[in-house]
Amino acid sequence: MRLAIALGSRHLGLTWPNPSVGAVLVDESGEAPVIVAQGITQAGGRPHAERMALEAAGERARGATLYVTLEPCATRSSRDHGPSCTDLIVAAGIGRLVVSVADPSPHAAGQGPERFSHAGIPMTIGCLAEEGARLHRGHVTRVAKGRPAVTVKLARSTEGFAGSRHGPRLILTGEIAQAKVHLMRAHADAIMVGVGTVLADDPLLNVRLAGLESRSPVRVIVDSHLRTPITSRVAAGAREIPTWILTTVEAPVDAERVLTAQGVEVLRVSSDEAGRVCPPEALGLLGARGVTQVFCEGGPDLADALARVDLIDDLVLITGRSARGEGDVPALGLSLQDRMDNLSLWAEEQIGPDLFMFWERP
Repeated sequence: MRLAIALGSRHLGLTWPNPSVGAVLVDESGEAPVIVAQGITQAGGRPHAERMALEAAGERARGATLYVTLEPCATRSSRDHGPSCTDLIVAAGIGRLVVSVADPSPHAAGQGPERFSHAGIPMTIGCLAEEGARLHRGHVTRVAKGRPAVTVKLARSTEGFAGSRHGPRLILTGEIAQAKVHLMRAHADAIMVGVGTVLADDPLLNVRLAGLESRSPVRVIVDSHLRTPITSRVAAGAREIPTWILTTVEAPVDAERVLTAQGVEVLRVSSDEAGRVCPPEALGLLGARGVTQVFCEGGPDLADALARVDLIDDLVLITGRSARGEGDVPALGLSLQDRMDNLSLWAEEQIGPDLFMFWERP
């Protein structure tokens, strides 16, 4: 199952709106288990991992044990043709099925166990459940809550500051840590920042790792009043990397026309009591578009806005170098500080001189 989870993690960010599933077929009839075949959900969400593994195994699948990270689909959506993964598994005659996480999707939703039992195939759910839940948090959150899972990344100095209000941008982390962040970007469906980050830093918001340049996710900018400059790098590159701006229904139409002509897609939602983009509605719209995992790099203000309405599922807190005498913007805003009790620290990783702390909603 650890191998299946590792396989599934490879295609995170490539398969939405479908989950990235890993599957491993094992012949356990001899003295030592032998891996027969492996499968991963392919880019775009099709074919599924189970199909990939079963087709690779052929007749060797008969009697083997199938380890899969997510409960197999029992029915197909209206746009799909052919048998479900449950049908394929039964037809292949596997001897046993081991699943990490149950799938709340209506295409699975517990339909499989009865069919596998009827076919005489023992099924176990819950193997490495915590690891499987992390792999499929985006899919499960979208199905259960109608929105993508939100991971917030914040970098801070050893004194707890994320930046300076009036000084130049602080470089708090080293090159190795920055490469790790780019890998996390590659595993997301969308990167989200606020317009303040665009105005202050003019970021590219892409993946700049050798061999992974094509895996830059959708860029999402929260911009309540459409202040994103047409000359910004995200707007200028909107035809190369999909770029969506979340704005309010009150935002100026003329600004939308200019941005749209550049290739930017403008998405309007209701405003909150402060006249800004309503976060729950904005994330609901992303979920309706199939986005399952958002990687938020918008800094303390956007993180605090999400925390205020309890929309943070994972927090990656990076502690880098000292900024003594330079920083004056706390990395953790008041709302996020209040919500920290809702998150649990599950891992720490030292990457070069920088410390990564991973928090999650239990």
